Amino acid sequence: MTALNAQPEPSVGENSVLRVRHLTKSFGGLKAIDDVTFDVAPHQVTAMIGPNGAGKTTVFNLITNLLAKDAGQVLFLGRDLAGMSAVKIADMGLIRTFQSARVFPGMTAIENVMVGGHRLASRSGASEMLWLKASRDEERRVLGRAEQMLELVGLAPFKHTHATELPMGAQKLLEVIRALMAQPKLLCLDEPAAGLNDTETQELANLLRAIRTLGIPVLIVEHNMSLVMNVADHVVVMDSGAIIAAGAPSEIQKNSRVIEAYLGGENHAAS
Repeated sequence: MTALNAQPEPSVGENSVLRVRHLTKSFGGLKAIDDVTFDVAPHQVTAMIGPNGAGKTTVFNLITNLLAKDAGQVLFLGRDLAGMSAVKIADMGLIRTFQSARVFPGMTAIENVMVGGHRLASRSGASEMLWLKASRDEERRVLGRAEQMLELVGLAPFKHTHATELPMGAQKLLEVIRALMAQPKLLCLDEPAAGLNDTETQELANLLRAIRTLGIPVLIVEHNMSLVMNVADHVVVMDSGAIIAAGAPSEIQKNSRVIEAYLGGENHAAS
């Protein structure tokens, strides 16, 4: 493709949390991702939008090395992620969620959230086995943070409910706050509003604003245009595997190519 790839280099600068450069991926003879380049700035919510099949989730999978890229480079906090396992990338602080809610069966809502906090646990195996004071104190801290997170998204009344018994929308919110418990340096959310009702979507919007206030940058793939336009600082638009526009929400709403490719007249007006 030619015109679609004639995008200027992002101007966020060297302090970008995430720098994606010329990312390319083909499946068989089909080029699914075509020379994708964008930055994620500190302290901002960056949204990636586009119609179904545009390649948004594939970009996520390439960034986190769940898929091997054909070409391009991904830098996270200045480090090239090439060859790193998804686990190593998560240990660096790049935490992601998935399109389908992934909760741990057999565990309650609060236990699911606490799992995210345990990723950072500093206590030793011997301390845990002996249930020493330091281990008990840390467990109480994790529990307290988990309760605050559940309160933040309105799920506190269901903290002792098995996670798999919660509605799908609640499970999605649970996954987001579990990821937040891991204290990410970049939080990547893949369609977190899918399956949420209006109340849950508003809770998610409030949560995203709170995350931004905490200084944690967010990269979000999302179809809910009202959510994107109300919480995003920067929007990247994909179509047919390539970036066709990038800018502030107010600019994207007025972009004729975006309206034609994705938003459509009715959705554009509603936004």
